[in-house]
Amino acid sequence: MRIGIPKETKTHEYRVAAPPAAVQALVGAGHQVLVERGAGAGSGFDDDAYRAVGAEVVDSAADAWAAPLVMKVKEPIASEYGFLRDDLVLFTFLHLAADRPLTDALLAAGTTAVAYETVQLDNGGLPLLTPMSEVAGRMATQEGAHHLGRFLGGRGVLLGGVPGVEPAEVVVLGGGVVGTNAARMAVGLGARVRVLDVSHARLIYLDDVFGGRLQTVTSHPGTVAEAVAQADLLIGAVLVPGARAPHLVTREQLGTMKPGSVIVDVAVDQGGCIETIRPTTHDHPTYVIDGVVHYGVANMPGAVPNTSTRALSNQTLRYALALAANPLAALHADPALLRGLNTYRGHLTHAGVAQAFGLPSLDPVDALSA
Repeated sequence: MRIGIPKETKTHEYRVAAPPAAVQALVGAGHQVLVERGAGAGSGFDDDAYRAVGAEVVDSAADAWAAPLVMKVKEPIASEYGFLRDDLVLFTFLHLAADRPLTDALLAAGTTAVAYETVQLDNGGLPLLTPMSEVAGRMATQEGAHHLGRFLGGRGVLLGGVPGVEPAEVVVLGGGVVGTNAARMAVGLGARVRVLDVSHARLIYLDDVFGGRLQTVTSHPGTVAEAVAQADLLIGAVLVPGARAPHLVTREQLGTMKPGSVIVDVAVDQGGCIETIRPTTHDHPTYVIDGVVHYGVANMPGAVPNTSTRALSNQTLRYALALAANPLAALHADPALLRGLNTYRGHLTHAGVAQAFGLPSLDPVDALSA
């Protein structure tokens, strides 16, 4: 099969869907890989590196998108909707529950779209989302610590404090992959860290893993409100696979926060768990509401593309090989991949996305059999 890898188009998105090592594996399996000129440059992979492993470097996005299977990192933006069609299999992050225009475009085009973030194992694990969640979680603490700097509008608080001066209070909403990695960075920097989660089993796990170096709290409206009021840095790390994130922090609660405190909402690409969050870019990452700095960059791992590209490809490659061999057979054979199917021949096939927009949906098995 021909596999297209176009250059990413979002602002300061330097990742690429596959590094040369992954392309070599695809070519070795008998596939033709079309890489748009310069697609890997931002991640440190030049065109010659792709040619060396057997890829064909093509001049335009249209050439890459013409392949039956297209692999990307981020969801298509409006300027790419024209590339969508009914004989295309698209394999990328989609986050459709927060993007009605893209949902409508995929349905109208009849595209078969498999979303990285909803490929889900029987045990609930999200193998393609996990590596980027690890990166984003760690970056959330780094970016939050940076934006606490007074020159960026923050409180002027050093995350770890110094002898004789207390450290900052870091509150993490959600103890999953993002939250755990955010907490790991914050603990390592010496902050006081509080993690809230609805799962007692998860809190037990975090308490064991961190050996009491952070505080675990059962999440409910009262504990969230108390923690928000005390936070210097508030990190939103809540995920409902394929669906919009619930708003745990309201606009009214901003008034209880310290002036110059910082919010980093990693769930922004799923609508965010902070009511006042909206997507921002690496060019203009923050804005201020009620004296609170909001950081809402929706493609945080794009800032560290070499690490992110390799980490993502380590997990996507085996699924890409299966889709390239036979897309329908791969979807039928692998329940995890089938759960990743969001649209198929004009049908919405993910219940979480359907619920977000009040749209009808088909079970993926029924859609493939229709």
